[in-house]
Formats: sequence, structure tokens, C-alpha cells
Amino acid sequence: MRQPAHGGNLAWAAALAGCPPDAILDFSASISPLGPPNSAIAAIMSQFGNLQHYPDPAYSDLRFALGHFHNLPPEWILPGNGSAELLTLAGKELSQLAATTLITPAFGDYYRTLTAYNAKVLEFPLDLTNKSHLSLVPNQRQMMKDKGLLLNNPHNPTGKLFSRSAILPYLEEFALVVVDEAFMDFVPPNEEQSLIPLIQEYRNLVVLRSLTKFYSLPGLRLGYAIAHPDRLSQWQLWRDPWPVNTLAAAAAIAVIEDREFQQQTWLWLPPARNQLFQGLATIPGLQPETSAANFLLVKSQHSISQLQQRLLKQHQILIRDCLSFKELGDRFFRVAVKSESDNQRLLTALNSVL
Repeated sequence: MRQPAHGGNLAWAAALAGCPPDAILDFSASISPLGPPNSAIAAIMSQFGNLQHYPDPAYSDLRFALGHFHNLPPEWILPGNGSAELLTLAGKELSQLAATTLITPAFGDYYRTLTAYNAKVLEFPLDLTNKSHLSLVPNQRQMMKDKGLLLNNPHNPTGKLFSRSAILPYLEEFALVVVDEAFMDFVPPNEEQSLIPLIQEYRNLVVLRSLTKFYSLPGLRLGYAIAHPDRLSQWQLWRDPWPVNTLAAAAAIAVIEDREFQQQTWLWLPPARNQLFQGLATIPGLQPETSAANFLLVKSQHSISQLQQRLLKQHQILIRDCLSFKELGDRFFRVAVKSESDNQRLLTALNSVL
């Protein structure tokens, strides 16, 4: 079986480890261990009787709920079959520009969607020594008016959080700016740097959000785009009808109103992340990077391909190698932040195999 480019491929991991998929402790996919929330389960169960009907093609209730959540009119929201579907639509539009700028290392799905539409890609390396700085080559910035910018915040795979003020200048310089905020939910409200409050000021801005990581619902495939209604109307023409199923739409409406679960997550993450960070930092040969998200990037003096296989075969633990990030290669891995006991199990296993 071919090694996956993404995290969360338990079938591949189980085949390598020689165990059932549900025996794998998965640190490769950055999904919260606290969910799915009870509110999501209840909402899903309430909709079983509606499975005999097509969803509302306009997703009026869902768009209204998301608009209320972000204090925006519903026509500024477009739900999708995961943020991956919406990224594909963004890639189609970006391909119509002269080129698209990526901050590297970049999420592999960005290359997928841009390559699918034969977009020209310009790569600019992220300064890994600066926690929030975002800078492109100065002598080329004046040439960006006919180009697009695609980046994520917090950044994947480093976990760095760019300040809103750091991104703001690029809204004036690029023809289209697409900001993937798939992990922004994990940043507490008093610290988050979302560009959603600026969306109505900048016609060239698109923000992508995911509901699957924070609320532990990756199997439902649900995300949404926030952008000018004219742009979203065009995107709607490019895709199939009914991309969001009835169960996912109901779950989304429920979870964004689940203030208790949101608060629980914001209280859980910092100490759990610190526990994992401190534990990794004490293991010789490992150097974790600070992160604002629910994952940590770790530099290693050891081959990650070998380390990944030993963890799977000896401990049934899956970590995310960074081979798909060409700038990182076989000396970095990424791990999700999980429960205290699971974090400790990973630390114990790493001490054992290293």
C-alpha cells in the first residue's frame, strides 16, 4: 500500500503495524480528542428521518447560522464538502491570474489544486526563526498586482500564528488573497488573528474555514468559504449541487452554537500542548517548535521514515512525517496534541525507540 501524503490514513498504518485500524493511536491527523460534541451527535440523529429528502440546495439555515456566528450576511458564506472542496474552487480562480504565491513549506493540497488548473506557482520560504513575521522578497512585491497569494494561518505545518497586521499589507498588493484558517478555531478569541472582520472591506479576500478539526468531525467533510457574494455566486456555478449532506449541515448548525464545547477546548489545549512540548524537548535529538495550533512540528536528528515505522510496529503509534513538505524532508515530523495520557504514551514510546 502506497505511503499517504496526508495524515490520518489508518488503513496504511494498520497494514504496516499488522493490527486493526482502531488499534492505532493516531498523532498524524490534527483532530481534537475532545469531540465530536454531544450537540453534533444529537443533531445528526435528529436528521435521520430527513435522509429521504435532498438537502436545501441554498443551505439557507446553515448559511444563516454561520453568518450569525461571524456577524455577516448569509450571502457572504458558502458551505462546502470540507474546506478541501472550497480550496479546489479557489485554485480554479487563482489559476486565472499570472501566478500564485505560496509561503513554504506549504500544505500539499495547495499544490494539488494549483497543479490541477495548471497555475504558475511562486514559492517564498517562511522565516522559521521569527514567530509572527511574514515577508516576501521586497524587490518583487511591486509586481504582485496581477498575482494571487495563498497561505494558511495558523501556518501548517509550523503552527506559527501570523498577526492580522502582518497579512494586511498584502491585501493591497495582490489581486486575490486566499487565507486558509482551518486551525484558527483553536486560538482563543482574545488571541485569534482571523481576517474575517475585514472581509467586507476587501473584495479580493477569501477566508476558508473548517469545522472538522476543532469539532472532531473529519468524517462529515464540512467547511465554508467567506468572501464577496459575487465571487461565491461564481463558485457555486462551478460545482455540483448539494455538496453538503443533511447530517453535516445539521451538525454544523449545532456545534457553532455549542459555547460549552468551545470553552472546554480553549481551556484544554494550552496545558496539553505545553505538556507535549516539554516532553518532546527533553528527548535528546528532538527539537519541537512553538505552536498556536493543536499540533507541533518537531525537528529531529534521526530519520523520520525509520522512526515512523518503528513507532508503528513496536507501539501502534502513527506520527506525521513531513516528506510531502520538500523544504522539511526526512528530519521533521508533526504530531497532534491529544489527551494527557495519549501524549504521555507517545513520549514514552519515543524515549523507547530513540
